[in-house]
Amino acid sequence: MAASALLVAPTTPLDYHRIISPTLLVNPDPKIPTPVGILACQRDPLLRELETNVINCIVSQPPPGPVGKKVKKSVIAPTLPDGPILEVILKDTVIFPEGGGQPTDTGIIKTTDSTVWEVIQAKRHGGHAVHYVRVPTTTPTEDALMSFSPGEKVVTSLDQVGWDRRYDHMSMHTSQHLLSALMETRLNLPTLSWSLTSYPAPCYVEVPRGMTLKEITSIQAEANRLVFEGRNIHIEVEELVQEGDHSKVVTLESGRTVGKSLPEDYTGGVKRVVVIDGVDSNPCCGTHLPSIKNLQLFLVPHTEALSRSSTTSARLYFLSGPRLITYLASTHGFLTSTSSILSCGAPLVPERVSQLVDERRKADKRAQDVESELASLHVQALISEASHSDGLFKKHIHRVDDSGNVLGFLSMIGLLFADQLKAQAVTIDYLLIFSSSPSAQTQSSTSVVVIFGSKDELVKQGGDALKAKQGVKGGGKGARWSGKAMGVWKESNNASIAEILATL
Repeated sequence: MAASALLVAPTTPLDYHRIISPTLLVNPDPKIPTPVGILACQRDPLLRELETNVINCIVSQPPPGPVGKKVKKSVIAPTLPDGPILEVILKDTVIFPEGGGQPTDTGIIKTTDSTVWEVIQAKRHGGHAVHYVRVPTTTPTEDALMSFSPGEKVVTSLDQVGWDRRYDHMSMHTSQHLLSALMETRLNLPTLSWSLTSYPAPCYVEVPRGMTLKEITSIQAEANRLVFEGRNIHIEVEELVQEGDHSKVVTLESGRTVGKSLPEDYTGGVKRVVVIDGVDSNPCCGTHLPSIKNLQLFLVPHTEALSRSSTTSARLYFLSGPRLITYLASTHGFLTSTSSILSCGAPLVPERVSQLVDERRKADKRAQDVESELASLHVQALISEASHSDGLFKKHIHRVDDSGNVLGFLSMIGLLFADQLKAQAVTIDYLLIFSSSPSAQTQSSTSVVVIFGSKDELVKQGGDALKAKQGVKGGGKGARWSGKAMGVWKESNNASIAEILATL
């Protein structure tokens, strides 16, 4: 008989959400919305679907654009489309509104007529969760409003995309609590801020100073030990005391403020504390896993120093859960691809790259030496020709060059020519135009033009003529002018420059 296995969806333990105030209850009245802090998504973070009812629905009015300085947007909040959007308040929801450093969920709402509506994002307005629902272009706004009439039954849920996003956010948010707790208790390093970055980049916490490799390794090892033990997490909720719960922050000697503070506009809600058994107890409104065993490995890849006017802090990057797996897979892919290109095994990649960098440095030095010799030869020929000229010496030289420093090489010729005239005590008036184009040209190709002259007015006249007759875009000051010409450089361009020189 073949063996079979039944996969049971994970469930949140019954004691995960603990109301510790004797008078606090989840109000069952279908006309009163559940406040942010005890939403279904916060009471049961693994719940993916909930039948509820509509409290209110209005057409969203876009806020006025920022005046002057740009306002920093949420890290990874989805962008609202240009079409009509509904702001829907439900009795309860499994879609988390952004808060606590955790971005918004995305999800869907199914109405009684079986229509599935996309929730682009959810936000907290005061103490209420507001769902921003996209109205399809084929649906009149009035019909959409009717679908979300107060009292209507709906089903709010996280589709697969929404669940993957939520699980990633929970993994990284819970990891941040664990990491911050260990750094503060083991190293006396408070977390100044943190960022839940866009998937799959590593997230980071900001600490007051840089950390040594030994410190990073010890924190990582301790975090992995606790993950292996599988410490449980639970939520403690109590009534919010408005007078005293909005400003619990600590100011350091440097003037930086750390700690947790409830938003001033958070009204009618609760005080919510996330507890990692035996490790941490911290106020937070975000969604968190029931156990840190679901975090899998915990990694701290590197640090990044930050310098400000009065303090120097550092970012400590970390990964866990699905983001860690993606990071390892992509990193392995990069390493495998690089080793294939370098024709060596993965362990030899650093050595081979070091060799290539050294060889490139030597090749660049040889190319610079050759360019210097070539520039000297050009200058010798120009001086020889200039010495036999009467009046203003005018010359155009066009080159085909695919190197990466075309402007630098042409400038080297012009500057060396002026230096040689000065060294030889030769006094002549001159106007030199150098141009260079790539060997393979298309309509999007760029050619470089440089002008050098003994008199500023001559250089300006030459530059103005190039702008007028050839559409060259550029500018300059004094005895030097440079510009760029788009498209294919033809022999007619050289003829046009000859005509410009003839008129000067």
